[in-house]
Amino acid sequence: MDSGITVTLKNLIFNSFFAIFYCDTMRAMTIQETITKKLNDTFSPEHLEVVNESYMHNVPEGSESHFKVVIVCDDFKDKMLIARHRLVNKALQEELDKDRSDGGIHALALHTMTMEEWFKKGNAPDSPECLGGGK
Repeated sequence: MDSGITVTLKNLIFNSFFAIFYCDTMRAMTIQETITKKLNDTFSPEHLEVVNESYMHNVPEGSESHFKVVIVCDDFKDKMLIARHRLVNKALQEELDKDRSDGGIHALALHTMTMEEWFKKGNAPDSPECLGGGK
């Protein structure tokens, strides 16, 4: 193969990869992704589920306002439930302080467990049906 073609092909492959990488990294994170990243960075949990439950509520389609978080982390060992929730709330302070119209969290259901508790319970309870807002 001609060396000029080889160089051009390598440049094309590199530039295509860079464009895809750049576009993906420049995309704004969803609120769900932000919550997941902040909790992973803060706690390094053994298990983490961040579920957008907004669809269960009277909000516009595609909303990100109601979340269920299941986080299993031994950082919670010997801490009361309120102390665990305060730790999670502190990690998500920015999202909790924002108005819902600006990408803030309206509702956050927390299920904070140690590994031992997780093995005993097996999972978090289902969220209840929405009782308000016309749904």
